Amino acid sequence: MVLKRRRGVGIVETSKGIIIVAGKDRVFTLPGGGAEKWESRKRATIREIKEEISLNVTKIDFLFKSKGKEWEDKKGRLGRNHNKVFLVKTIGKPKIANEIKYLDYWKPGKKVKMTNGTTFILEKYCKEFRKI
Repeated sequence: MVLKRRRGVGIVETSKGIIIVAGKDRVFTLPGGGAEKWESRKRATIREIKEEISLNVTKIDFLFKSKGKEWEDKKGRLGRNHNKVFLVKTIGKPKIANEIKYLDYWKPGKKVKMTNGTTFILEKYCKEFRKI
């Protein structure tokens, strides 16, 4: 059986580019994370953006769903991320917090080590929503 990991993912556009974050492994992702059992993925996105990069969300709009590839957890169980992707407007200055060690800004053509799921989400967003 494959465990379904419900995640909320936020695309935060700034004048510098789209915010991406990484832990100590320096593999970048979009801000967001797993939803608690009681929590919607929209609410999880808002919470994770506050926890990871210290920004307050002022507006959040659903864009699309994205399923990640299967992966194995530390206990050997198979899992798959089921993402809801949101376009997010924020206020404040981003600051790294919690497990986040690096913050950067992505623009089309920028070479940076990202997860496959993040690359897919950004490509879909740029093609279908930004028309780049």
